[in-house]
Amino acid sequence: MIAPDALPAAHKRSKAQGRLAHGADKIDSEAESESNKSLSPQRIWQIVTLIPAGKVLSYGKVADLAGLPGRARYVSRALKLAPDSLNLPWHRVINSQGKISFAVNTPAFREQQELLRLDGVQVNQGKIALSEYEWQPCLATLMLQLSF
Repeated sequence: MIAPDALPAAHKRSKAQGRLAHGADKIDSEAESESNKSLSPQRIWQIVTLIPAGKVLSYGKVADLAGLPGRARYVSRALKLAPDSLNLPWHRVINSQGKISFAVNTPAFREQQELLRLDGVQVNQGKIALSEYEWQPCLATLMLQLSF
């Protein structure tokens, strides 16, 4: 299970800016319309909590591991809508090109870059070498740690 804690500041800024004011309604309606392969954000949150320090994963790969292929944008929405009680390592999720998705030199960009560096990930102008830092979980890890 996910341990409750405070959500990082950049994540809160994204919410406060209201970038996805309509996103919550869409997630709720999508989650209600699916049955077994629910678009419940808990799957995404669970995958993100498994990404170890020093590793990153793209939005698309998070979606794939959560059983939601093709839902990279949904991953972004789910992270932005995560409750403040979760301590998600949101900064370990980047785009498929190995880059930080926030606009360069914004407070959110600088915060994600700093958090990745504190994790031991080398970030060069917002770019991360996926060949070195991409998390590739073994099947046993996924089977033993996922509840879905």
